[in-house]
Amino acid sequence: MSDTVFRFSFRSGVDLTEVEATLHLSILAAEGLFGEARVRMEVSYHVDAPHSVILIDGRTSAGDAVVRIFTAFITREFGEDAFEVRRTSQPINPRAATAGAAN
Repeated sequence: MSDTVFRFSFRSGVDLTEVEATLHLSILAAEGLFGEARVRMEVSYHVDAPHSVILIDGRTSAGDAVVRIFTAFITREFGEDAFEVRRTSQPINPRAATAGAAN
């Protein structure tokens, strides 16, 4: 499973600050399923604001859940045409935020 990082690219005009807030809500939802400690240990992401991209590591069950929840939330909040998502082998930045740390 090498392609387990999900790359979300957002169209111009989409407020990435709002998108990141929605990601935090998705992480909170995953904590309800897996517990806070497990999500802190297993979920990582990176926000590339200049390129309007968010990378989320989906290698674990908790990470996969965050990706699925986040996708559902942003589709409802911003619309289907506001973003594209694809699997990639692009690594998460080593300094990427984990679910328990500020980005």
